[in-house]
Amino acid sequence: MHSAAWTFVDSGELTGAENMAMDESLARSLAAGEGGPVLRVFRWRPWAISLGYNQRAEDLDAARCASDGIDIVRRPTGGRAILHAEELTYSVVMRTGRKSVLQVYNEISAALVRGLALYGVEVSLQKSQPDFPGEYRSATSIPCFTSSARYEIEWRGRKLVGSAQRRFGGPEADAVLQHGSILCGAAHLRLADYLAQGDAAARERIRALLRAKTADLASITGAPPRLDRLGACIRQGFAEEWGVTFDAPVHSHSA
Repeated sequence: MHSAAWTFVDSGELTGAENMAMDESLARSLAAGEGGPVLRVFRWRPWAISLGYNQRAEDLDAARCASDGIDIVRRPTGGRAILHAEELTYSVVMRTGRKSVLQVYNEISAALVRGLALYGVEVSLQKSQPDFPGEYRSATSIPCFTSSARYEIEWRGRKLVGSAQRRFGGPEADAVLQHGSILCGAAHLRLADYLAQGDAAARERIRALLRAKTADLASITGAPPRLDRLGACIRQGFAEEWGVTFDAPVHSHSA
């Protein structure tokens, strides 16, 4: 599964539409037999809220997003809303080797855990799977970071990395895209301001829930994260955990 040479790409800062188009293009190309496995890290400018593939656009206050310069984009993967602000985002495009969704999720999470340890942060994996159909009936489920799925990455029981996955390639579906947000600061809490449902008190409850359920690298380490070093550690984590080799890093955009 991990024997092929990999490409590592640091895309710097791109718009939400550019980031999601790049992830989907890499996945579709691999599914069509073109290219090889890719690990990409990137950021977002301007800040953007991404919605899961099947999530309702009406969950967001589009007018307030536009007024504050917040992009809205739909991910090619599932999951719930994320405000991409103070974070480093990763994406992995690879062949599944006919492994299950949870197996692939676990293997990617293990590589991320090793990368975060190299950065100096010891984290753990969520062991249980929430009742997502039940949770999704609640307005508090609109943000991704109010709950953790199995094998998602937590720090002292609080979610640090939120990820989503999708298979590509028709009936075989042997190509996979998984991408996710590594929280680096507290700006993700502002997602509560851009939800369409509820009044000010309801938004404050969601903000408090996000604060209670999440951790970020700045708070953990007591210093603003060095994103270049973090990206290098994530790359090294995949190399060590999976025994893969990367070609020379590609910096497609400078930030």
